[in-house]
Amino acid sequence: MLTFTQRHPPNDDTIVTFTLPLTAEERTRSRHKFILADGQEVFLRLVRGTVLKDGDILTDETESIYMRIIAKPEAVLTILAEIPLLLRAAYHLGNRHIPVEITSTYLRLSPDPVLAAMLTQLGLEIKEEVVPFQPELGAYGNHSHA
Repeated sequence: MLTFTQRHPPNDDTIVTFTLPLTAEERTRSRHKFILADGQEVFLRLVRGTVLKDGDILTDETESIYMRIIAKPEAVLTILAEIPLLLRAAYHLGNRHIPVEITSTYLRLSPDPVLAAMLTQLGLEIKEEVVPFQPELGAYGNHSHA
C-alpha cells in the first residue's frame, strides 16, 4: 500500500503517477485509506486537520511518487439569485454552520430538504446538480461538518 504524507499546492508541471477523485467531505480526511480506480490501496497520513483542495499534489516520504487530488463530482444544491438575496441566503446558511461554496453568482451546498425549503421560502432558485463541490474552509481554516 502506498502512503502519502506530504501535500504540495497545485502544479500543472508535476508529472503525477495517480489521481484520486475525492468528495468535499473525503478531502477533509487527513488519515484515511482510499482505493484507486485500478483497485490499488493508498493511505493518507497527512498533518491532522489538513483539508485537501482540487489539484493538490501528494507525495510519499521520499517524494518519488506524485498523486493529484481531484474534486469528485457529487450531488449538490446550487442556489441562484441576485447578490442581495445570495448574501441573505449565505447569512442564514452561515448561522447553521453549513459547508457552503460561495461565488459571486451562486452558493452551493450538500443536498438537504429542510435547507432547500428555507431557501425556496426566501425566494431563491435552487438547482440540483452533480458537480465538484469546493466549500469555503472557514475563517480559521477549519472545515466543520454540522
